[in-house]
Amino acid sequence: MRSSRRIGCLIICFLLVQMLAVDAIADEALKIAPIELDARLEEVESARIEAIQRAMPSTVSIFIPGGGGGGSGVLISSDGFALTNFHVSSPAGSYMRCGLSDGRLYDAVIVGIDPVGDLALIQLLGRDDFPFAEMADSRKARVGDWCMVIGNPFLLNTNLRPTVSWGILSGVGRYQYPSGTLLEYADCLQTDASINPGNSGGPLYNSDGRLLGIVGRASFEKRGRVNVGVGYAISINQAIHFLGDLRSGRIVDHATLGATVATDPEGGARISNMLDTSDAYRRGLRYGDVILEIDGRIVQSANQVQNVLATLPAGWRVKIVYRNEKEQLTTLVRLAGVHTEDELLVKMAAALPPPPPTPGPHEKKKKDDGENQDSEPEPKDNSEVPDEHGEDPHGDKAKVAEPTEIPEAVKSRFIARRGYANYHFNVLKQRSFIESLRQQFPAVGNVLKGQVWTIKGTTIEETPKPITIKVARDDFVLSIGQKTIEAKTKAELYEGISAGNESGILAGLDSWRRVLYNDLETFGECYYRGSVPFLGERPLRDCVVGVSGELETTWLSHPETKILEAVEVVADRDEDPAELLIRWGSGTQVAPTELELRYGTKAALLMKVEGWSIEDQPEAAQ
Repeated sequence: MRSSRRIGCLIICFLLVQMLAVDAIADEALKIAPIELDARLEEVESARIEAIQRAMPSTVSIFIPGGGGGGSGVLISSDGFALTNFHVSSPAGSYMRCGLSDGRLYDAVIVGIDPVGDLALIQLLGRDDFPFAEMADSRKARVGDWCMVIGNPFLLNTNLRPTVSWGILSGVGRYQYPSGTLLEYADCLQTDASINPGNSGGPLYNSDGRLLGIVGRASFEKRGRVNVGVGYAISINQAIHFLGDLRSGRIVDHATLGATVATDPEGGARISNMLDTSDAYRRGLRYGDVILEIDGRIVQSANQVQNVLATLPAGWRVKIVYRNEKEQLTTLVRLAGVHTEDELLVKMAAALPPPPPTPGPHEKKKKDDGENQDSEPEPKDNSEVPDEHGEDPHGDKAKVAEPTEIPEAVKSRFIARRGYANYHFNVLKQRSFIESLRQQFPAVGNVLKGQVWTIKGTTIEETPKPITIKVARDDFVLSIGQKTIEAKTKAELYEGISAGNESGILAGLDSWRRVLYNDLETFGECYYRGSVPFLGERPLRDCVVGVSGELETTWLSHPETKILEAVEVVADRDEDPAELLIRWGSGTQVAPTELELRYGTKAALLMKVEGWSIEDQPEAAQ
């Protein structure tokens, strides 16, 4: 037995000697002839490293002061606006701390939230030259494309150096029903890149380092909270749809058609039921009609209809292509909201997480066996987060200065108001809108009092008729040829809109006149709505809404020129509004050249403007 052991030991020693000799020979060979990589492989690897370096600076690590959790986010503008998840921002309320890969920590304030689509917009404070992500077109993404997730898994980025995981897109256009919750994930991108608690709200980039989506949820093994290779991101195209609404500081809702659909065996989605008060019904859609396209996207099933609608904000007006028994038609439909304002606020309150626990120093945190929607766990050691100035006196780890109260910079940028995540940003948008409105209309001058508008022109038709319009305080006159319509009160304007006649142009012009010469507060209850399509077309227009008495007015202006393009006045939400479309001239003398009044998709009056005079009416501001 002992001799056998000795022989075995000798054999092992011999093999070790041979292995060492082989290694030595290999080392010498490497020194003599280094391994050369294929040029194409080296190019791919270099491109991937460059893409990661390009993307990483825009990634945000989010920490909730006091150890209430956190997650990830991504900067989308140089002035510090960043996207994250609603379920990441909601435990924080109005204020959070955000770190970038440069090792610096910044205060951040909530801006707007989308609790249905699980999105939130925040603003990092302290500079105006933040690095931000370049956005991709997520509709061009295809299964098999390389992608990467950069973020703060398990809140491990206590040195503010984000974690990168690499994978492919496993699926596109995924839809996940709310399943009894408020959250609805539509048109998602699915990936096998590793996503774990803490990655929520962070960026999904394509292989070029451009932003494809916002990480939302993932499937985890029940006990270990370990990713099983199925993660989902909200498409950046959906986020762009809601970006204007989120910048308004509001709590926003998603769209519904006002009808239910069922998959048609021959293709398309057949209407199985609909509300006769919906705009879809007013535009001519009926039971049994087949919907073929929504907002330029082809739909072939009931699932696809919901998948598209869930990516659109409530109130948008989009093109719908449908087929009835006789023909294929295209129309514009104003989409309703999934919830009333009160319903949304109640459901959102129920979805908010409880206040974070404050365990003792020796109390272990209870493990969560749920799938993924709770707020992310707090860092294991808050002392490992760099301080507010980004200083790192102990190398990779430094203690964060936890503020005892909300910083003044955040306080000055936050106004609490029902229906808003942060009314401060809505006020800023309102001010910007009214200032640009006054600058574009040179006839306003410096006298911001009640003015009398007299507009003259002709109808645009085969046999033009002369038109004269007078708009003043409690004095509205429209003369078309031999026909004259007069109104002395807002109630008479209301009746004209409900009747769908030409006098609706008076209501639109009066709303425009009043908002020009008065503050929005004087006009009535006003708010910045966000960004909406104009007659179903892009670019999205800035939208402000004002309620005065029984009339609700919407003003739409171009996002770049700031020119006012439309004024809509609603008398009854179950009826078509009076839509005043304004066309402007060009050159140095910019002034309205044409006015068009519409109800729904039908023109009630077309006018060529030949003269626009303004007289002072100083006795009353209107």
